[in-house]
Amino acid sequence: MRREDLASLVLFLTVAEERSFTRAAVRLGLSQSALSHAMRRLETKLGLRLLTRTTRSVAPTEAGERLIETLRPALDAIDGRIAALTELREKPAGTVRITTPEQPARSILWPALDRLAAAYPDVCVELDLDASLTDIVAGRFDAGVRLGERLERDMIAVPIGPRLRMATVAAPDYLARHGAPATPHDLSRHACINRRMPNGSLYVWEYEKDGRVLNVKVEGRIVVNDVDLILTAARAGHGLAHVVEDRVLTPVADGSLVRLLADWCAPFDGYHLYYPSRRQPSAAFALVLEALRYRDPFA
Repeated sequence: MRREDLASLVLFLTVAEERSFTRAAVRLGLSQSALSHAMRRLETKLGLRLLTRTTRSVAPTEAGERLIETLRPALDAIDGRIAALTELREKPAGTVRITTPEQPARSILWPALDRLAAAYPDVCVELDLDASLTDIVAGRFDAGVRLGERLERDMIAVPIGPRLRMATVAAPDYLARHGAPATPHDLSRHACINRRMPNGSLYVWEYEKDGRVLNVKVEGRIVVNDVDLILTAARAGHGLAHVVEDRVLTPVADGSLVRLLADWCAPFDGYHLYYPSRRQPSAAFALVLEALRYRDPFA
């Protein structure tokens, strides 16, 4: 196969990953028409239909899916070898792409990367803030951030933060009007501020005490998909909220929110950086990994 054909295969994989000629063209720095022509030339040369095009989306055909299965491991291996060449330099260099929810990006990743940036000017870190369960291989990310309980088995996972707890909170004036729940079973009698998850479902409030797990589907008139807005609504007295503990330390300390059901909120595994087990880490990735690795101050 000629070199220009290899380039066309890379273009095809990008279109298949983005499911859009427009997004793929932006990512590749090409015009949409040039990209479309390149795909038609590739399909003509192979004698196969690789992409199904509609007015709204692009999807790989069965032949396209088979080609993707061949291309991804090969291109990942090439990327790994090229990245390894940076180890020959005096200092690590290269780009590390990480997909992460907003909360750990702000509280864990950014403080570490802020320190790293000054010491290693040739290392570029791209953070893609996304709360959904992104496929890091398909998205060509070097790593992702998830809670320990949501990790996939074929991934290497490194803890980057402490164990966490959830916290149920409410404003003092709400509690003065409605009283406080004694157990999670009492939540059915309270207005609760629901959270819409990235997959469209409503978050089920999770509790545990003495090994007994209790998941509660709460009811309320307010539903949002942003934790800051949930806490704003809670402080305004619209109902109970259930969020990660570190988001309410300040409002609980200043009295604008009151902690409830603390004995039902057991610790759970915190955030981990995860990446494919077959990946050969580059010097830049190894540097970022060590900067983020959690070290228990009490160990």
